[in-house]
Amino acid sequence: MSKHSVIQALEQKQIKKDVTDFAVGDTVIVKIRIVEEGGKERLQTFQGTVIARSGTGISETFSVHRIAYGEGMERVFFLHSPLVSSIELVRRGSVRRSKLYYLRGTSGKASKVKSRYASEAQKDSKESQEPLDAASDEIAADVSA
Repeated sequence: MSKHSVIQALEQKQIKKDVTDFAVGDTVIVKIRIVEEGGKERLQTFQGTVIARSGTGISETFSVHRIAYGEGMERVFFLHSPLVSSIELVRRGSVRRSKLYYLRGTSGKASKVKSRYASEAQKDSKESQEPLDAASDEIAADVSA
């Protein structure tokens, strides 16, 4: 057995199977295990917009950007790290770039990312109104007759 195959076997054991599906532009909550003095553990949350994803396999990373107290904060996480307890998807974002580094210097409305499902929700609401309009026309015809 070669060194390369041993390393691959170790990596395969450590890769997480239940990783949340998220992309660049999505807003996520990352829960991180923090080990305090005395061996105590607690979970710390970090909510923000995913501005980059890079790497493959065990070394895949993602960067999360947020603005807290008027100051921009950015943190890079290893996707398969045992310190990352969970990743929750808050909302999906619609972006046209793979890296959103332009969000670093922005604040307020300039740092907003459009929701991915906003346009689909508008289409669904128009489709659901069509049958109601037809039904109301039939009712109006019955009432007038």
